[in-house]
Amino acid sequence: MDFELTDEQRAIRDTARTFARQEVAPRARHIDEAAEFDWGLHRRMGELGFFGVTAPQAYGGADVDTLTWCLIVEEIAKASTTVSNGITLTESMIHYIATLGSDQQKRKFLPPLIRGDKICSFGLTEPGAGSDAGSVATTARRDGQGFVLDGQKIFISGALLADFFIIVATVDRDARHKGIRTFIVDRGTPGLSCGAKLDLLGVRGFGTAPLFLDNCRVPATAQLGGEDGFRSVMRGLDGPGRLGAAAQAVGLADAAMGAALRYALERQQFRQPIFDFQAVQFLLADMSAEIDAARLLVWYAASRRDAGLSFTKESSHAKLFAGDMCVRTTTNAMQIFGGYSYSKEYPVERYYREAKIHQIWDGTNQIQRVIIARQLRKEIG
Repeated sequence: MDFELTDEQRAIRDTARTFARQEVAPRARHIDEAAEFDWGLHRRMGELGFFGVTAPQAYGGADVDTLTWCLIVEEIAKASTTVSNGITLTESMIHYIATLGSDQQKRKFLPPLIRGDKICSFGLTEPGAGSDAGSVATTARRDGQGFVLDGQKIFISGALLADFFIIVATVDRDARHKGIRTFIVDRGTPGLSCGAKLDLLGVRGFGTAPLFLDNCRVPATAQLGGEDGFRSVMRGLDGPGRLGAAAQAVGLADAAMGAALRYALERQQFRQPIFDFQAVQFLLADMSAEIDAARLLVWYAASRRDAGLSFTKESSHAKLFAGDMCVRTTTNAMQIFGGYSYSKEYPVERYYREAKIHQIWDGTNQIQRVIIARQLRKEIG
């Protein structure tokens, strides 16, 4: 791949960087402390074309490359993980619908998502199913011309904000992954309800809550895609899911390093900036090297996706390394700040709280290792 960005990619990255610095960063602390979603920022990102970056132009998308989208995600994540999560979730849902939906579903659901007018949440995780998506217990029972959905979902990002949901259910629990299906369900559908907002450690302003389906009836036209629902879910997690999470982790880590570097140059101890101490220099040098390494893993996986090549292993490489790197980097940034790191006066405290999720969501990093190992076994024949 060519490591030099095109003029268009640089222009889009710079637009995202300016937006993040001027509009997102000043509101990031309030979003975190109040745990409130900022619809104004979300709609503004729609105006700037940050949603549906890889989606077909026929439905309002930009139909450009995955790498460009990753650049946008990274820049927004430097200012706020919560705001950047609006991009990654929306792109994932746009990808599912654009890939699996009927023309009618695409016309109905894609334009408002791309404009930033509406949000779609992904109903996969359950009390007994997360990393093991084949164990989904939510059922989809045939009933006349439609289906009846019953079950419970937890930790659903954007559940309290969403206008509609992509629900993962099973038509046959004994068949495990072969019985998995997906459905688009409007928020107002009888039998669908949300629980109370969860009080989270980080990513606090994205309306995360449980979701309940009790005799929730949907028409047959609500089914998304064909019979091979599990494979479709996995393909979606490979792309915008894991690559988006990895790009977010890179952005958050880069912000933590930048804050730590500026502080180290200003903070005086023993009559000199603490940057002059080799121990601090080594921490910053390791941060820089690991952030660049993670970024290149993201770019490589994105380039393979754009080239139509297999990128399952590569996206797991990126998600695994970037997630672990983000936790190390924010921890070391806290160490450079010392006692001040425990104060909300500095954003490094928020960075530290938000870093941990990158080892958990979109498949834990332990699951990424399992995926990578399975791919290695396939490659050796």
